[in-house]
Parts: sequence; C-alpha cells; structure tokens
Amino acid sequence: MMSRKGGKRPSPTPLYKVYSGLTRLAAPMVLAHVGRKLAAQGVEPERIDERAGHATLPRPEGEMIWFHGASVGESLSVLSVITRLGQRLPGAEFLMTSGTASSAQIVGRRLPPRTRHQFAPMDAPQVLDRFLDHWRPRAGVFVESELWPGMLIRARDRGVKLALLNARLSARSAQGWARYPDTARFVLDAFEVMLTQNAEIAQRLRSMGADPDRLQVGANLKATAEPLPVDELTLSELHEAVGPRPLWVASSTHPGEEEIVLEAQSRILSQRPGALLILILRHPERGDAVEAMVREAGLTCARRSTGEPIGAETQVYLADTLGETGTWYAAAPIVLLGGSLLPEIGGHNPFEPAGSGAAVMSGPHVVNFSETFGPMFSTGAATEVATAEDIAGVVLGWLGDAARLETRREAARDFARSGAAALDHVIDVLVEQLGL
Repeated sequence: MMSRKGGKRPSPTPLYKVYSGLTRLAAPMVLAHVGRKLAAQGVEPERIDERAGHATLPRPEGEMIWFHGASVGESLSVLSVITRLGQRLPGAEFLMTSGTASSAQIVGRRLPPRTRHQFAPMDAPQVLDRFLDHWRPRAGVFVESELWPGMLIRARDRGVKLALLNARLSARSAQGWARYPDTARFVLDAFEVMLTQNAEIAQRLRSMGADPDRLQVGANLKATAEPLPVDELTLSELHEAVGPRPLWVASSTHPGEEEIVLEAQSRILSQRPGALLILILRHPERGDAVEAMVREAGLTCARRSTGEPIGAETQVYLADTLGETGTWYAAAPIVLLGGSLLPEIGGHNPFEPAGSGAAVMSGPHVVNFSETFGPMFSTGAATEVATAEDIAGVVLGWLGDAARLETRREAARDFARSGAAALDHVIDVLVEQLGL
C-alpha cells in the first residue's frame, strides 16, 4: 500500500502483531476489571457495555465524525472544535468517546448539537470491530496523546481518515516509543495530519518516525475552549453567603498540595481573619481525607457534597463535586491552579480561570503547559508561586491593592482571548486534510 504522500506505507511489525494477539486474549479480563471500576463510580451496566464495543445509541444517518479523548480535560478541549465544525458541516453527525466516568458525566451535560457520547471501546480487535461496524465513522480525531495502536490501525484499514489533534507527548513517552522505531512509524502513519501543541512536541513526533509533511505546529486547543458553565443560582447564593469577605480559590489540587494550600490559608487568616478559601479537589472522592486534613490544620470547614452552607465562621469551603468549577471561578477574583506545586503532575489548564477573569497563580511545575505558562508569567497574566509563604504573600498583596488585582485580572482575560483565534485554523486543517 502507498502512503498519502506517495511513499510506501509501513507494514505491520511483529511487535504490533503480538500486541493485537495479546489484546484479543486479554480483553475479557481487562473488560471485567474496567467494568468493576466504572460500576463502583455509579455507571449504569448498559453503559459499561460500551467499553466492549456495544453501542447504546442508534447511529444517525449522515457523515459521522468521531472524536476521542482520554478523560475530562481532553474531551472538554474539543467541544468548541465540534461546535465550529458542526457549523461548517451542517449535515455531519458527531460521536465523542472517552474512557472515564467523570468525563461521561461532565461532557454529557455540554454536548454540542448533533453530538452523542459513548465510552471508548477497549483496544482489542473483536471490541473495535463491533464499535466500527455500528458507528462507521467517516473520520476520526484523536486528542493529545491517545495513541492506541489497534484502534488507529483498525480504523485506518476501514478507510477512516484520522487526525491527531492538540498532540502532547512527554519526553519520557517519546523515548519509550523510540525504542521500537518501526512500530512507532507504523502507528503514526495512520494519521493524515498531526497538529501539535508546540514545536518541541513536533520534534518528538519526528524523532519517533512521523512523516514531517503531515506535522503542523498548532496552538494549545484548551485556549479555544468555550468558557466553563456557570450556575447563576449557585453563584448568587455564594455571593449572598460570602458577602464582602475576601475570597480566593485553590483549584485542581492533588495529594501533597492541600497541606501547602492550607498553610497558606492560615497565614492569610492571620492578617485577613474573614478570608474564605474555596478548595476544589481534582478528585472529589478524596473529600473525606481532605476534610480531616482541614480540621487537623485547625481550620473550620463546610463541604459542598454534603450540602453544608457557608457560615460566618467557615474558613475553607471544600468543593468536592464535579462540574461546578466554572461557578467557583466566576465567584473568586484569585485562583491558584494545582497540579503545579509538586513535580509529579505537570500543571493544569490556565485558560479556564483566565477566561473567567481571575488573577492566576501557579506553581513552577507546569511541563504540561510549558508553552502557555512561559508567556503568561512574562506578561503578568499569571504569577509563579512555590511555597505557602509565596501564596499567602501574593493573595494578601492583591487583596490589599484593588488596582493591582484588576490589572492582573485584565492581563489574564487578554491572554485567554488571544488564544481563541487559533480555532479557525484548526477547522480549516481538519476539513482539508480529512476530506470533509
């Protein structure tokens, strides 16, 4: 077979053939494990079967375009792409797949017109065949680092035109793939086009064997996402409960970070006794453990998940729910983004709080968004902090200087607006390269 650029298409490698055989054999055991995990998270049994390739929705008539993202962040980042593509292609239908219960819950509430969600099929031949037989996509768009060999090759062999969008690949992952260059080249050849977040990632894909003619450096798709939804009733109730008290948010925190944030809140309270912290956990199921941590720090706490109201004595409001982050961002003038105070995570999406008009703080460990935070730090759209003392100092400084705080908020808004222009280019590339 010939590749799109006229060269010979790489043949299936022995490693790929072994992978296909092993995934076929392991599918029942893996599906049972995944099913138990989803059931524990409250997913209905019939929807769990989607992981085995059994569709729970009918396929509509018309051209079907399939988008796949691993979890919440990846899925949310392409909703604006689907919306704009739907406007460009009024006859197209869309399928969004992801693998986690939280993504199904959150994305399911925000689906664009003519779009439906299913759990992603497992990467096993018999499962993928069921999935592809039912949905028959015309094109497939994979988001960030979703390089599932079986899924890509089986779809490609059915004539599905594939794109890798917002490509993000860590140096460690690229090094892992580079140990098997023939297989890496074979898998990457499935894509008609690869749009990367930055030039560094494009170079990593080239080093893995990606066709340079199919690589384009794009922008971070999360800059083009629609603003997070805001529940106006909840926002109004929050404003009423908080009143004129100083308010700040620590968002998407991970284990090891809450201790730093709570120490910062204690420092802030020593100078601003009425200050309230809204603590948004990256994983709400950690609510019990973090509540105990708050109380051990000598701070008073109310929990969103149990319906506890914010009282005059509340010092920490534990936001241990899903899908309400936009409301908390809309309420607070200052946001600290978690996942960045310790090196293990690599930072989270700064466009969401910036687009909401909050002054943004982040820790130094932001490898996942290095191309974004660099200019944000340099232009004042975000401020780097590393310790509880740093955080408290910045929050107290902004709370004590309204003009300075507003300058930082406006810089964040301007930065968020600057990313939205990239969306038109993304749509043009997809339509052209996938023949839509």
